[in-house]
Amino acid sequence: MNGYKKIIRSKSMRLKILKCLGFVPDRIMIPIQYRIKTGRKLNLRNPVRYTEKLQWYKLFYRIPLMTMCSDKYAVRKYVKKRGLDSILNGLYAVYDSPDSIDFDSLPNSFAMKMTVGSGMNYFVTDKSKEDISKLRALVKEWFAADSSSYGREWCYYNIKPRIVFEELLPMDDRNDLPDYKFFCFDGEPFCLYTMIDYTQNHENGRLGFFDTNFKLLPYYRKDFKPIEEQIPKPKNFELMVKYARILSKGFPHVRVDFYNLNGRIVFGELTFYNASGYTAFEPDKFDFILGEKFVLPKKTIN
Repeated sequence: MNGYKKIIRSKSMRLKILKCLGFVPDRIMIPIQYRIKTGRKLNLRNPVRYTEKLQWYKLFYRIPLMTMCSDKYAVRKYVKKRGLDSILNGLYAVYDSPDSIDFDSLPNSFAMKMTVGSGMNYFVTDKSKEDISKLRALVKEWFAADSSSYGREWCYYNIKPRIVFEELLPMDDRNDLPDYKFFCFDGEPFCLYTMIDYTQNHENGRLGFFDTNFKLLPYYRKDFKPIEEQIPKPKNFELMVKYARILSKGFPHVRVDFYNLNGRIVFGELTFYNASGYTAFEPDKFDFILGEKFVLPKKTIN
């Protein structure tokens, strides 16, 4: 897996190639990407693996609510509709363009993130120490980057790019921002994963899967070091399970993410295509275990 990264070492070059291939239809490109990234032929007629079913999900199940819930600003309305507005992070401002941002009106600390895309976020702990022109230039780069087609993740195609400014959440004693990602199937959480020792250097992070009683499971992701010891159950864990159930109801599959700050639960995001469906699990059988839980719905398009 990921042998292509050894051939094309530059990430920016890989993204440029993907952008140039944007004209290739999803139905053709997704099996090609799956083969390149996993080393396996994609089975769309009778998918069994979780990673295969996620590719089927991209291609054949498309409802407008998925787009709304993938938008990091619009999803707030969905969370409120489900009666969970109390777990939304504090919102300072949202802007449609980099030039319209009024940094003077923002507090001294804040988190800024794009409504679409991955990794496009930045944390400001002390605005007085920041070069505002550089912040604005960074946001312009984000707006110019059209990453929605890289993984052929349909629900991101029609999201309007905006920049959101929210409350900056505090780090814990390990200097991490505790994040719990629940894998839910038709409104029922099955498992979750969390990471530790990752905030300062993501590559050094350790990742572990847990069941809904927060017992460590013997499954890992090959792209991260494993958590091998049972870590303490977060406060109000059962509430997170409850909230995940509420927010995932009605979706064949969605990953529901929360931050937990010493018992204070804060909504993170909803993700329909975990790791774009290219995760390599250890052992491999976990791909089949998750796949068994993922009951595919009827197609909305052919």
